[in-house]
Amino acid sequence: MSNIFNTRLNAVTAEYENLVTLKNEPILPGNGIFERYKNPVLTAGHAPVFWRYDLNPQTNPYFMERFGINGTFNAGAIKWNGKYIMAVRVEGNDRKSFFAIAESPNGIDNFRFWDYPIVMPETDNPDTNVYDMRLTAHQDGWVYGVFCSERKDPKVPAGDLSSAVAAAGIARTKDLINWERLPDLKTKSQQRNVVLHPEFVNGKYALYTRPQDGFIDAGSGGGIGWALIDDITNAEVKEEKIINFRYYHTIKELKNGEGPHPIKTSKGWLHLAHGVRACAAGLRYVLYLYMTDLEQPDKLIAEPAGHLMAPMDEERVGDVSNVLFTNGWIADDDGTVYLYYASCDTRMHVAVSSVDRLVDYCFNTAPDGYRSATSVQTLSALIKKNLELK
Repeated sequence: MSNIFNTRLNAVTAEYENLVTLKNEPILPGNGIFERYKNPVLTAGHAPVFWRYDLNPQTNPYFMERFGINGTFNAGAIKWNGKYIMAVRVEGNDRKSFFAIAESPNGIDNFRFWDYPIVMPETDNPDTNVYDMRLTAHQDGWVYGVFCSERKDPKVPAGDLSSAVAAAGIARTKDLINWERLPDLKTKSQQRNVVLHPEFVNGKYALYTRPQDGFIDAGSGGGIGWALIDDITNAEVKEEKIINFRYYHTIKELKNGEGPHPIKTSKGWLHLAHGVRACAAGLRYVLYLYMTDLEQPDKLIAEPAGHLMAPMDEERVGDVSNVLFTNGWIADDDGTVYLYYASCDTRMHVAVSSVDRLVDYCFNTAPDGYRSATSVQTLSALIKKNLELK
């Protein structure tokens, strides 16, 4: 038995090290807005060997996997002590998600998980599942994690084992290890997609919300909302307005939601979001950008038409196909922006751009005209301009 154990231990460890240390490289020439990178930055295989296997030959003589990892995705991100940090949604084979920190020295490869996952305190009404944490280093000195807290819907018939209710869980930390759980956000509607703005607005905490009629469907919820909160330790949405609307026959006709918190630039707040539409293959999730006013972060000032990123190649395949989702990006002091995005609820990727390029894209790409005719007008104007240069 020891032969089997040692052989498999050595093989699995070698495979893990080869994966984690694999050098990443940009896919060129790209579109000029950003560069995708060739390899996913986190997969289920990036979970440490000592997470997945019992390393004692007496209790695991065949070196079997004892704790299966199904996916590593939908990660919040922050620059921390010079490292590129992701707070990753790790999903086990048992379908339960939890949070774990992975760090990289350069933001594009060599991501390794910290030894232990995050121990997230529970409220008096324990969560069944937690996921999709946004990290915000707030002006008040705390790092906040805002995430979806899911529980079984207590109002459905006994035989209904799939209906759920969602709330925004809130926790804060000073070291990314020890977390203080605050009460869940109080709202009139279900909230699966809430993001904390990094600065006070009129002396209050500000949230980007997404009001939903149900766990899945936005229903009457009009898009990405905005709410000011008096006390983050007892957060309650009393007034909520939509600042980024859904529209018919667009990338966000079914749903849209804020990704990570926006990046502050000299020309306004730069936002990364996801949009959802229905198609013959199911729901299609893509990413898009918009900008809001520097002094009035709830005022839309620019939004290019269509998506910034859509699933490509292997990004289209996974547990939930045809999906890109983001809840983390990092802007370095030199203006470099690392966009971390998940594909198909399965793995994490990175694309690299800059603040200047993304702002240029927002202000100098035509907005949506909402009709085929206006798309033709936009394209014809570009063609005419270019032909006149000949």
